[in-house]
Amino acid sequence: MIAGAVVVGVFLFWLLLSVKVLNEYERGVIFRLGKLLQAPKGPGLILVAWPVDRMVRVSLRTVVLDVPPQDVITRDNVTVKVNAVVYFRVLDPLKAVVQVENYLYATTQEAQTTLRSILGQAHLDELLSARDRLGALLQEVIDQHTDPWGVKVSQVAVKAVDLPQEMQRAMAKQAESEREKRAKIIHASGELEASKQLTEAAQTLHAEPIALHLRYLQTLTDIAAEKNSTIVFPIPIDWMRALLGQPRE
Repeated sequence: MIAGAVVVGVFLFWLLLSVKVLNEYERGVIFRLGKLLQAPKGPGLILVAWPVDRMVRVSLRTVVLDVPPQDVITRDNVTVKVNAVVYFRVLDPLKAVVQVENYLYATTQEAQTTLRSILGQAHLDELLSARDRLGALLQEVIDQHTDPWGVKVSQVAVKAVDLPQEMQRAMAKQAESEREKRAKIIHASGELEASKQLTEAAQTLHAEPIALHLRYLQTLTDIAAEKNSTIVFPIPIDWMRALLGQPRE
């Protein structure tokens, strides 16, 4: 009786140690007496025969890796600090456990090394204006190196580029000079257009004297709108001659 209870107790204890529950996003890589089983287990309730079997949990969810700021010397010899964000996930749990000791640490180191290498081949202007293209290139290179580990890199985004203070001041002066240049060009274009319009208006008034008189009357009407003003205006010579019956010259 006691022996039976002991056997049942031992069996229950073994069962508690052997039964594992894996979530939907997890897989279990099983080693039986040190030998890898060919297919990962999960998700759900699985049996790991303790102590013969040993299980390593692997998450299949996308990992967001924030690469710390790296000192990068660009192709035009400017030292900047660049940090990026890497999105990756495990596609093959067996490779992620067997082919590399710690795939998270290995991917982090690979991302930092590739970041310095690839961005060091770009000019500063490219680093500031072509981040999407550089991010796609980083993603392709890192993914090639992590593929043997069963890790898929889906995206790399250049997060921030920190410039030295002297470079920031130089770029600010350059930007201000460009704004002044554009403002002067726009002002000169406006003056040129205005001069063309005035020239055309003068030619029209010269060709049509009646237009000049109409413009004169319009100006008087505009001045008369000011009720508190006293207006003294001359009568055109042509009008005086017309009143006196003198012919025009």
